[in-house]
This record gives sequence, C-alpha cells and structure tokens, in this order.
Amino acid sequence: MRFGILAVFLTAATLWGCGSTADREASGPAAGDAGAAAASGTTAGEGIASTELSTQPAVPPGTPEDFVVNVGDRVHFGFDRFDLTEEARGVLRGQAEWLKRHVSITVTVAGHADERGTREYNLALGERRAISVRNFLIALGVEPDRIRTVSYGKERPVDPASTEEAWAQNRRGVTQVDISSLRVSN
Repeated sequence: MRFGILAVFLTAATLWGCGSTADREASGPAAGDAGAAAASGTTAGEGIASTELSTQPAVPPGTPEDFVVNVGDRVHFGFDRFDLTEEARGVLRGQAEWLKRHVSITVTVAGHADERGTREYNLALGERRAISVRNFLIALGVEPDRIRTVSYGKERPVDPASTEEAWAQNRRGVTQVDISSLRVSN
C-alpha cells in the first residue's frame, strides 16, 4: 500500500516537473495549486517534492525497526493449528534472508494463542507455534543457536476483543530481534 501511494506521488511529481518553468510561470498557478500550497505551507513555485519526501526518515539497516518494517515480524495460524501457511512461509523466507545478512543478531520467537481454551492448552499451542517458526528458519539456513522460543499462550493478545477477527490476529508467531545481540557502535 505504501509503495502504491509513493508510486502515484512520484509519477505526479515527475509529470508536474516535465513542463518548463516558463510554461508554469506563463500560465500561473491554478486555483488548486495555490490552495495546496497554502495548506502545505509552501509557495506554489516550490512544488510538492521538497516538503513531503523529506518527512519519512530512513530506517537504519540491521535494526529491529528495519526487521519489522522491511521484512515483517509475524505470521498467523489457523484455529487450533501450528502448521505454517504459504503466506507465513513467505514471511519467514524474508526473515531468514535478513538474519543471514545480519549474522550477529539473535531473535526470540514468541508463540501466541487466542483466548479460547485453558491457559495450559494455549501455552502448549503457543510453544508448538514458536517451534514451528524456529524449525522453518533453521531449515532455511539460520543457525539454531540464534533462535530462542517462548510461549505466551493467551496472555498477551494483540487485540483483546472476543471476535473472529481479534482471535485471528492473536493466533500468531512473532519474531523479535534481541536487543542484547545488537552491536553497540561508538
């Protein structure tokens, strides 16, 4: 979605920039351009690119934010399931590639369940989910000693509602970059 919006914006900015400055000055700013310029705090001649593109800071590579934003930190499971869907495998392939590029980083895979079922049952299910994620990452070449697992069962829901949509979001495995494994740079 972000890339689609960015593509539309860049296309519009490119097309706007294709006309010569003389053409724009001769025709003067359109009413829409003046209104947009006033709303954005720019003058009509400054254009859009100078203010809007600089508001998004780059995410530094090899950081937990880089992992979440550019790879994805979670996969979802079906009701009472711990097998990986094809969509989950795609996310985990990206995680494995990222981890192979950043070999000093360790992760913890947290297994979660929805609120239905006993505490004990959901802790066991969360553990099976976390192990399923771990085993897939290992099969893709990530060293086993870099991946720790933990189960939270139903104790840490991402959505506390008691609806099908909330339960689907809560049935997940989340791969978290261990902060202690990050190199401290001076």
